[in-house]
Amino acid sequence: MTAIAFGESYWPADSSEPLFEVTAGDLLRAAAADAPSKLALVEGVPENGVSLSGAARTDRAWTYAELLAEAEGCARWLLTRFAPGERITVWAPNIPEWVILQYGAALAGLILVTANPALRETELAYVVRQSGSSGIFFTAAFRGTDMQAIVVGLQREIPGLRHPICFGDWDATVRASLAHVAPLPARVAPLPAVGAGDAAQIQYTSGTTGTPKGALLHHRGLVNNARFTVKRLDFPDGGVWVTAMPLFHTAGCAMSVLGCVWARATLILCQYFDAELVLRQLERHRGDCLFGVPTMLIAIADHPRLADFDIRSCGLILSGGSTVPPDLVRKLETSFDARFSIVYGQTESSPIITQTSPDDDLHDKANTIGRPLWQVDVKIVDPGTGATVPIGEQGELCARGYQVMLGYYDMPEATARAVDADGWLHTGDLATMDGRGYFTITGRLKDMIIRGGENIYPREIEDALFSHAKVAEVAVVGVPDPTWGEQVAAIIRPADPSAPPSSAELHELCRARLAPHKTPRYWYQADQFPLTGSGKVQKFRIVAMLQEDAYPPLP
Repeated sequence: MTAIAFGESYWPADSSEPLFEVTAGDLLRAAAADAPSKLALVEGVPENGVSLSGAARTDRAWTYAELLAEAEGCARWLLTRFAPGERITVWAPNIPEWVILQYGAALAGLILVTANPALRETELAYVVRQSGSSGIFFTAAFRGTDMQAIVVGLQREIPGLRHPICFGDWDATVRASLAHVAPLPARVAPLPAVGAGDAAQIQYTSGTTGTPKGALLHHRGLVNNARFTVKRLDFPDGGVWVTAMPLFHTAGCAMSVLGCVWARATLILCQYFDAELVLRQLERHRGDCLFGVPTMLIAIADHPRLADFDIRSCGLILSGGSTVPPDLVRKLETSFDARFSIVYGQTESSPIITQTSPDDDLHDKANTIGRPLWQVDVKIVDPGTGATVPIGEQGELCARGYQVMLGYYDMPEATARAVDADGWLHTGDLATMDGRGYFTITGRLKDMIIRGGENIYPREIEDALFSHAKVAEVAVVGVPDPTWGEQVAAIIRPADPSAPPSSAELHELCRARLAPHKTPRYWYQADQFPLTGSGKVQKFRIVAMLQEDAYPPLP
């Protein structure tokens, strides 16, 4: 499709690919029927590591037939404790039982509430209470946190939390129930009917700007969006997908888990992100695709022993979730000899709206977020008037289609602010569209810096600074100024902490590429940035840390 209406920044939905009225459970059943003996899921653990689920064995694996059998057994077990439509929270790192629970909940008509295992007690209590969860599934401990003790405390303070289940007891409870179900199929009550439009998950927004909201997502949106993503990626049927993306995020449980089932592929699920663990899994399983946010890919690209791993099988790299610096695209395509694809979206859109193709030219892959996926309308509007802007002009990116959330759970006013009466999701992202339907993100409405009446968007400054060889990561924010209102501050994570770039050379780089008022006034150094669980930089926390003098100035 190439037609553009009246020169406006509006791309109508491409209906050349159909929507399927299926649920996550339907999808798994179809895969098990088509490819029962195909390897579906592999647990990727470190060398000499142990499963975080509490299982005695490591590097466990399931075929599609085995995965379906466990998921259906899980669904029946769940229905002995919960009723269809109830919410259950899962608070755990990447373990195979997480995936089995995801499918089991889908087959049982339950709504899965996903929680970052890094949440502290008050944060988890908010998720459980706000979602009205009746149960919680958790690992006993993770990264030094006594998760079991926290859950015990929550059960005392949240009366509606009836059933806490530790994954360490999974074999003795859920898996043990399979022994009673398998020999007596005729006596087992059928699982409930679940529709494509039914709620499947509550995914809490990443919290880059403050208190998270629970996006209520439906099966139709999650399942079809995963299909369109792997199709645009040109991921091979029966391929091998390697990722450490967290399951509690749509990039893990939707794009990765559901995308692999569409392709009848093998998902190599790394327990957590570690550059060497991911490289070992790529080498061992001959991975076709590597999926990670930019912070992960930067760590992999900078791994001192990258050349020691045989990763020639990896022909595709998928990234998104935050700004993908153009130089990172070029670097990884060269070092991996792979084709790159960038996705753009947000939790509220299940999650992907636009995506570059691996066959796009380098300029488009390095500088745009691609074209809309199938079956979604996308437009750029003036944030003040709501009018669609002309091609090439900046405005807020809005999307409308099958994948937009049902709403923020139990937050009607927040829902009305995010999704207007005509069904358009207002993303809060600033972007432009060219005449071919390629979109470019230029910033966030809330990130915009206003210096002396001039609007400054951090994205273009960050892109310029990332091109410097001594810069590994960069975040640009606004800081209060009594004269100008705001001044621009840049926080740099050096590629080599012992030899950081000087503020003078970075200032010179910006002056060569940007207007004078966009050049940062203040320069700081950081060892790391505060991130959400999905790898997005939390700029509101950076601003707070600057106020606390947490970052030393660059020399």
